[in-house]
Amino acid sequence: MRKPNILLIEDDELDTISVERSLKKLEIKYVLHTAYNGLEALKLLRDSENPLIPDVILLDINMPRMNGIEFLRIIRDDEKLKDLKVFIMTTSSESNDRITAEELGISGYIIKPLNYNDNTKRPDSMDAFVQFHLRKILLNENS
Repeated sequence: MRKPNILLIEDDELDTISVERSLKKLEIKYVLHTAYNGLEALKLLRDSENPLIPDVILLDINMPRMNGIEFLRIIRDDEKLKDLKVFIMTTSSESNDRITAEELGISGYIIKPLNYNDNTKRPDSMDAFVQFHLRKILLNENS
């Protein structure tokens, strides 16, 4: 069975570690690709030799050089990338960010910080996302 690809686009090292820790709880083999910002992610997705085709993208909204909203706009306008499943990760309680992201066709969102002690009790936490949503998505993609 093919290992699913997950693309994590995150500029904060602690948040990256937290996501990796949550993903390790998956009882599914996967390949995690990481990018520091939207520009790095686009390079991976548009590589002429070996383009990355992720099953799921975990996208931070607030990043340097190209933020998550800018990245979303670009991939939604790209015929090859427009249907990718994207979940945003945000500290932003800014409703404009959420509304814009939803208009750009996100699959859902996860509220940061990702490392709360009671992380598993929150329905929008990283652990809850991994256990309930990501597991289902990856199993369905590869069955």
